[in-house]
Amino acid sequence: MSDTALLALGATLLCCALAVGGLHFWASGRAQRRALVDRLSGGPLHGPTTRARRFAAIDRRIRRTRLGRAINLRISATGLDLTAGEFFTYAVAVVVALWLIAASALAPFFGPVAAAVGVWSALIFLNWQRQKRIEAFINQLPDVARLLANATAAGLALRTSLAMAAEELEAPAGEELSLVADQLTLGRSVDDALGELAERLPSRELVVLVTTLVLSNKAGGTVVGSLRNLTHTLEDRKETRREVRTMLSEVNATAFTVPLLGLGSLLLVNSSNEGALARVTGSPVGQFLMLLALGLYGVGFFVIRRLGKIEV
Repeated sequence: MSDTALLALGATLLCCALAVGGLHFWASGRAQRRALVDRLSGGPLHGPTTRARRFAAIDRRIRRTRLGRAINLRISATGLDLTAGEFFTYAVAVVVALWLIAASALAPFFGPVAAAVGVWSALIFLNWQRQKRIEAFINQLPDVARLLANATAAGLALRTSLAMAAEELEAPAGEELSLVADQLTLGRSVDDALGELAERLPSRELVVLVTTLVLSNKAGGTVVGSLRNLTHTLEDRKETRREVRTMLSEVNATAFTVPLLGLGSLLLVNSSNEGALARVTGSPVGQFLMLLALGLYGVGFFVIRRLGKIEV
């Protein structure tokens, strides 16, 4: 083999090695970028996870739609270790199952009604998880204010104080403050990072804390005294919210009991007289009356929930 052929073969092997190395670095960088985007732009806030993601193709497609972005935003506020594709797939499976169960156990008319209830329940589940996370975060706000006051009194900057508080606190406050600290590390301003936190977990207590931190960061002043006074105020509000939630627990239980009584009566009627619901919903008048009854149960549920909702 001539020297020219050997030189060409060596160059070819070198180019192949460089191509493989470049492809490896490109794939690694893309994976890191995707993990960073998921962490900072609406992915789960639990940090790195080794769980294999399901329905990756569905997740990539649904994230490009407005519905997928809305679902992803709601999931990011709940702290659930789910992707938009996983939640969408599970919700569709539950809706189809409810449709089939209601159509077979009651009457075909109740299939679409059960599917609509399933979609509404999925949204309610996300809102419930979000509110649960907000309540847990509010309960940790006195500790957040105390840690920030101590760190500021020790001479640390606000960015460093937030990072230290993120390391000291448990979830969800630790995860949320860690996200804020990561955003500050990437160059975002304190106003934007804390403002996004207040939008993600809206509450009066958090708005007061964020406003205090933003104003002190802009204008300076005795932030230590303000944070310590805010700590005592948040402790008092925490106890007040706990007492109110205990007093309203019976009202909230009644709100869910009323629709369950309606469902139980339908099952009782259909079991005592097989095919009764199918005959009732077989005419337009029967369908209208059934929808009216279901609507009244829904109105009762929302009215009871509204009466038991007290802003503290």
